[in-house]
Amino acid sequence: MFRRFGLLLGLLLWCLVSRAQHPATSASTAATSAPKRQLQALRITEGLKLDGVLDEAVWQQAPVASQFIQNRPAPGLPERHPTEVRILYDDANLYIGAVMHDVSADSIPRQLTQRDDLDGNTDFFGIFLDTYHDKLNGYGFFVTTGGVQCDARYSPAGGEDFNWNAVWDSRTALRGTDWVAEIRIPYSAIRFSGVPEQLWGLNFMRQRKRDNQGFFWNEVKPAVDGFVNQWGELRGIRDVKPPLRLSLTPYVSSYLNRNAVSVEGQRRTTTSFNGGADVKWGINESFTLDATLVPDFGQVQSDNQVLNLSPFEVQFNENRQFFTEGTELFNKGGLFYSRRVGAQPIGYGSVEAGENEKIIRNPGETRLLNATKVSGRTSKGLGIGVFNALSNNVYATLRDTETGQEREVLTQPFSNYSIMVLDQSLKNNSYVSLINTNVTRFGRTYDANVTSGLFRLVDKKNAYAVNGQVVYSRRRGNEFGTDTPIDDQNGYKYKLSAGKISGNFTWTVSHGIESASYNPNDLGILFGNNNITQGVNFSYNKYNRFWKVNNLYTWWGVDHSLLYQPTRYQNLSFYAGANTTFTKRFLTTGFNVDASPVTRDYYEPRTLPLGDYYVRVPANAGANGFISSDYRKKVAYDVNAAVRWYAQDDRLPRPRRMGYGLGVSPRYRASNQLLFIYSVNWDLRQNQIGYVNGNLSASEPLDSMFREQVPLGRRRVVTITNVLSTAYTFTNRMSLTLRLRHYTSDVHYQDFARLDKDGAETLVDYRRNRDNTYNAFNLDMVYAWWFAPGSQISIVWKAASTATLDGNEATPLYFANLNNTINTPQNNSVSVKVLYYLDYLALRRKRV
Repeated sequence: MFRRFGLLLGLLLWCLVSRAQHPATSASTAATSAPKRQLQALRITEGLKLDGVLDEAVWQQAPVASQFIQNRPAPGLPERHPTEVRILYDDANLYIGAVMHDVSADSIPRQLTQRDDLDGNTDFFGIFLDTYHDKLNGYGFFVTTGGVQCDARYSPAGGEDFNWNAVWDSRTALRGTDWVAEIRIPYSAIRFSGVPEQLWGLNFMRQRKRDNQGFFWNEVKPAVDGFVNQWGELRGIRDVKPPLRLSLTPYVSSYLNRNAVSVEGQRRTTTSFNGGADVKWGINESFTLDATLVPDFGQVQSDNQVLNLSPFEVQFNENRQFFTEGTELFNKGGLFYSRRVGAQPIGYGSVEAGENEKIIRNPGETRLLNATKVSGRTSKGLGIGVFNALSNNVYATLRDTETGQEREVLTQPFSNYSIMVLDQSLKNNSYVSLINTNVTRFGRTYDANVTSGLFRLVDKKNAYAVNGQVVYSRRRGNEFGTDTPIDDQNGYKYKLSAGKISGNFTWTVSHGIESASYNPNDLGILFGNNNITQGVNFSYNKYNRFWKVNNLYTWWGVDHSLLYQPTRYQNLSFYAGANTTFTKRFLTTGFNVDASPVTRDYYEPRTLPLGDYYVRVPANAGANGFISSDYRKKVAYDVNAAVRWYAQDDRLPRPRRMGYGLGVSPRYRASNQLLFIYSVNWDLRQNQIGYVNGNLSASEPLDSMFREQVPLGRRRVVTITNVLSTAYTFTNRMSLTLRLRHYTSDVHYQDFARLDKDGAETLVDYRRNRDNTYNAFNLDMVYAWWFAPGSQISIVWKAASTATLDGNEATPLYFANLNNTINTPQNNSVSVKVLYYLDYLALRRKRV
């Protein structure tokens, strides 16, 4: 199978090269980009009053960008209600004035949202800038009718990244049947070369929410691969110099914490006062240094804690702004999982109390000393990124219960985390990159290094592409706190794919290998190695209206996987799906179906090396679908449902497996300022077969039959998640948000088996009750006020509790679990944080 797939991939690559050498052959099947429009910017010598009026005479002297073209829901149609945009500039700023004509003031929705949220019931205007004109990377600045600002970075690695924030200013105003946006973007907010005459990629976007329409000045065709490469051009900016970009954002924060329970030797109520700063320094015209000194991440949103029954770790979202903003270079290749920095100490779970001892403190997080990023791109298209972070020693504290004497145990040594990226932009929306990640730990433990090269090559017609990646992982040293050498010192991974990327019909074929010792987990994340994977997928999309729908997206394909060492079959999966939006009601709906023959799960038994033991999963098929109503309505909803059928496993007298899921999420927009969203998700896994969760106990006689064995259980797993979110937006710079989450998962075991080699299972008479129920509750309330550009006051209240019920205490009754969660003592924290943005250029002007 593997050899045949290699021949198929080689044949497809040959076809790709052949088509690239004969463009006349491929031109008929490839969608082509629209012609590049051009706009001239006009230099001004006097300042402008930013008020959303555009009454200065100089605005009328500037060339006008108009005649926008619809991108959705009917690509290619000209706009009926004109948009007029003009650009001015001086030595310090770029000015954009836009007038959006409409039929009446009532036709312009104006819901207020939080910063960087474009999902509200509101119109917006945006400008896009590709300041190095590499057709790969760019900036986006948006303002809604209510004056809410949003900004984003665009890159091949990060796509559209709204985590990036810049300091700029804007005003909006209603003028009869029109609305006006006036924007000032200081050059310190962007990066560009120091050439005498600039040539930038440029586009504008307008959203008319009343008709759910989106328009671009330079047409963006959905059938053409890429976004930045479909922008027009901005010309006429001459003799401007990249300014000194230097800013300091100091912070002070104060916390009042109330612990859930009293711990001997610790106060239940504690207070703390912190201070630090973020620094941005434009090293030159291309590169910027970002540093956070003594960072404080105590106000970030709480993680969604879950009961994990799988053999893999849970991947949490990154909510810390320093690690989400401007990290597109570091995310290339998928080797950086930022939650590793400041994560749980590597020795957290190995702390053991001796005789007459108990654990007093065992910190679950590593406190960072500082973190620094240097990133940028030269005028030749070379992107360079350097990331570095330092964390201090972490200790657990143990106390002798008889003498009261305490001792400390090292759980995390002083550590350095670093990333180096070189990313060269090439012609035709192509690139080649080199990435290195490194973790160096001091003391008796191990270090880790990962190096990767990746590329994307696209033909001149932007019709076909080849992608590839090669990774080498290296670890040296001993397991933490022992003299046992690391057993996965060298590993590798590669992946190669090729396909047609533009047009209504596209396809991709891919192949990859992860060796048995490949391990990037010290600064990345990996869900199982030792794999050979290959697949082929197809897509056919209709972007224009037909019948009663606005569009149609379809996809289908095949995935196949082998264990790499020893080479053994794992799984084969066939899948297909589609989604569409109906024209009149703007109801979006879609579905997915898949089917697999018998599968071998080599990871569930939790045994190494892989290959001897696996859990046999019967042939199965699944289907899921969703419906999402029109968010322009005051009341809207989202519904999703899923089901999975399994073939009967006749090896043992067990009932058939089944899986079901249902989710409902209504939302109510009470006004342009107040929004409520509630979601409930229910998931049932009936007769699931899995590794028995929880540890076997040497002191438990009932566990004796499973010593040196692999225990499996047939279980019923019910998980229910409730989330209530509400937001009240006072102004476009002030908001109050509340998020409540309750999660409960109940596991009930119905019988047990011993797993033998080659997937054989033998029922055993195991009497210990292994049922368990996990409850988690989180409350996050945030008041945020952007009182000045880049400056913020935030007040945060966080409450959290978790409870695990084992054996006879576990209960499948939802309201009993809800009551248990309510009555579980909670950790509470109230914090106040003040950030103040100091710009060197503004301070210098004030002194003058």
